[in-house]
Amino acid sequence: MAYILKVDHLTKSYRSGSRELTVLNDVSFSIPEGATFAIVGPSGSGKTTLLGLCAGLDIADSGTVTLCGTTLSSLTEDERAILRNEKVGFVFQDFQLLPTLTALENVVVPLELLGVKHAETTGRTLLEKVGLGDRLDHYPNQLSGGEQQRVALARAFANKPAILFADEPTGNLDEATGEKVTDLLFELNKEAGTTLVIVTHDMELARMTDHMIRLKGGKLMKNETAV
Repeated sequence: MAYILKVDHLTKSYRSGSRELTVLNDVSFSIPEGATFAIVGPSGSGKTTLLGLCAGLDIADSGTVTLCGTTLSSLTEDERAILRNEKVGFVFQDFQLLPTLTALENVVVPLELLGVKHAETTGRTLLEKVGLGDRLDHYPNQLSGGEQQRVALARAFANKPAILFADEPTGNLDEATGEKVTDLLFELNKEAGTTLVIVTHDMELARMTDHMIRLKGGKLMKNETAV
């Protein structure tokens, strides 16, 4: 079985005043290519820290993360950024759209920076898929929260990532809007064949994935994966 992400004995601490706070403690798991995967746990359990380490946004104190066949700790910060640009997509709770760009520009500009051909065509196609074909020229402040998250989904899948990390993707949305965004996320993911990793406290969302791990106090309490 091919694994797109392998986490081995990951530990991460932060200093808070005179105290050292261990956020993750000896966490290990593996995710097969093409799987959907949830990281669940209460606030403060280390979920978002773990996601950041898996995506190479930060480096652990000890242990290793192997993403798309590359051990992240062997790369420089610039090399990790290149790997993310080429292989990784992100969806965040707070959308993180650029406020001075239209919906279409928010999807297209990252592609143009990567030198992707036909970037505008790709952007238009994806925004139409998420039901925003008539909102291309609207700015984020002219869009509802659900619409902004749909733009973020289009942007996340635009570069055809091998793996997509979604951090509480429905956390800022009402229940009905969250369900629509969830359906779109899984629909786009299935179509693209992307590995999907969701950080969430929403157990209903987590149960829609193939595999699940539970964190508590920085420790892996339960691994419900088949690997």
